[in-house]
Amino acid sequence: MNDLRTYQLIFAAAAVIGTLLIYFALRKRKTPEQLERERRERLSQVGRITDGTVVDAQELDGQGKAGPFQLLIYHYDVAGVSYEASQDITHLRQFVDIHTCRIGLPTSVRYDPQNPGNSIVISENWIGLRAR
Repeated sequence: MNDLRTYQLIFAAAAVIGTLLIYFALRKRKTPEQLERERRERLSQVGRITDGTVVDAQELDGQGKAGPFQLLIYHYDVAGVSYEASQDITHLRQFVDIHTCRIGLPTSVRYDPQNPGNSIVISENWIGLRAR
């Protein structure tokens, strides 16, 4: 009788583990674009703002991808530490014209207080670029 109970528990545990494995194997994973959008949304909501400067704006060939992609390279300081970062703004073309971004253009940068290297200049609902 005790052996039957042990087998039932083992079978139940195996069924639960199998169900979890199937769930994790078949669930829809987020695309890199979805992850990047969520990062921008989170930073635009909870990120702190500091002053920065545009270092460069480039349009690079996608090399086999759907087309060229646009990078905005910027510099900012947080707590005495200098950061130089880039943001792929290809999907944000409707909010900014990369050809009007000049070197030295002042900008506001939103960064994660726990990880100041994680930052953005543009999101769907916030733009840090300033006109001269």
